[in-house]
Amino acid sequence: MESQLVIDVRAEEVAMCLLEDRKLVEFQREKQTLSFLVGDIYLGKVKKVMPGLNAAFVDVGSKKDAFLHYHDLGKVFGPTQTLLERISANRMIPPLTELPAGTKLLREGKIEDVLKAGQKLLVQVVKEPISTKGPRLSAELSVAGRSMVLVPFGKGVSVSQKISSKEERKRLKEIVSPMVPAGFGVVIRTSAQGKGAIELDEELVDLQKRWNDSLIKIADAPRVPTLLYAESNRTLSLLRDSFNASFSAITVNDRDMYEDIHRYISVIAPECVDIVQFYDKDKPIFDHFDITRQLKSLFGKTVTYKGGAYLVIEQTEAMHVIDVNSGNRSRRSNAQEETALDVNLSAAEEIARQMRLRDLGGIIVVDFIDMNDTEHRQQLYEHMRKVMRNDRARHNILPLSKFGLMQITRQRVRQAISEKTEEVCPTCRGKGKMQPSILFSEQIERSVADVVDNHNIKKCTLRVHPYVASYLQRRTLFTSSIFAKWRKTYSKGLKLQEDQSMAFLEYKFFDEENEELDLTDF
Repeated sequence: MESQLVIDVRAEEVAMCLLEDRKLVEFQREKQTLSFLVGDIYLGKVKKVMPGLNAAFVDVGSKKDAFLHYHDLGKVFGPTQTLLERISANRMIPPLTELPAGTKLLREGKIEDVLKAGQKLLVQVVKEPISTKGPRLSAELSVAGRSMVLVPFGKGVSVSQKISSKEERKRLKEIVSPMVPAGFGVVIRTSAQGKGAIELDEELVDLQKRWNDSLIKIADAPRVPTLLYAESNRTLSLLRDSFNASFSAITVNDRDMYEDIHRYISVIAPECVDIVQFYDKDKPIFDHFDITRQLKSLFGKTVTYKGGAYLVIEQTEAMHVIDVNSGNRSRRSNAQEETALDVNLSAAEEIARQMRLRDLGGIIVVDFIDMNDTEHRQQLYEHMRKVMRNDRARHNILPLSKFGLMQITRQRVRQAISEKTEEVCPTCRGKGKMQPSILFSEQIERSVADVVDNHNIKKCTLRVHPYVASYLQRRTLFTSSIFAKWRKTYSKGLKLQEDQSMAFLEYKFFDEENEELDLTDF
């Protein structure tokens, strides 16, 4: 299986798509101004203690105060607080081994016995803000790298359970154990497989430097809250967690992002640096890789898959509900049980894909087509577990209930991804009435004249729906196209570009730097 990462960088957001054998399996979109990524470490301040919730709300600078439960204080909250106090008082970083263990937190303790309003503490984001909720925090800190995770005040070396080879697990543990600095623990990640001592040691040194650099900021913090350690942007985070030898290409349409990724790959996998490609064609990058069409077809309420069967995906306040339907599925055999099994097995594959694609989290309930055969029900359960093995998010799958329902829990660290698949007419604004289509080309021409003549923008690109582009470029034996006439009349620097993401009667202008021109300002 070949994996390919396609990145579309725009002024307001960055969109990333992971393709496996040209099929879209993961989609992430983030605003350029997005903050509070999972893994960020803050010097925060307790805003309010809530004994009824056995939790506290902490100010880390988000619009909504972050949530910290008593159980998320962790086993090393005492020494972490002592470390914070020492650095604040002496402006020096003491060795972790010199810090006292402090009072051990009780398993069923009370938050009001540990925290008070106005108290400073070190916290790490474990869930991004979701809907009306602020970030979720933990006082157990760690610094993640590609091959390992450095855990301050941790003990020993543990190896990811996903590394199945006992010999490899033993080898990695023997290599890393002598390298671990005093006062730290290390978790070896799956991507460490096959790596040598030098490469692992370099990464461990880098992780410790990142940890020390974040502590240095405590003494110089001008105010609280303060960001001490920022995770790399989500593009590099996705690369760190998912990059492997099966990647055939990483394509990006922004020069600065291209340089960042090229530099990152040259460090973690120098032999693969040539797969990083800069996209500079006129056609939108998602259109070029057939991603726009897949987004439109895969993010709707109804998703069609193999043989005419389809899924209906609904989101409620507390969970996601997926209904499996056979549609117009027909088989030569009249065996209803066999048909139900076939439809359900195919549905399991599409559901696993949809959960990764939309980043569904929390509780997911799937209503499969009823099957009476116990062996078939068990076969579906085993198949669901198999197709979800590639999902990096922690998940748990329960066997089918007697009502034919399968319950799945999946780790949720950010809001589920959504994509608009139904378009509001840009002319009638959803009112059901629109101007005559014969006037549309005249409207665009007036805008072209306004951009070129009144605002002296001679070089710009007009983006329209492919059907509209075909109409504007249509020519006959005796006459030139409408667009050719516009170029002759207004400016030779005018370009026309198809964009599948545009609504049918929608158009936009872009300057030479590919920045959209706001026509309302003209």
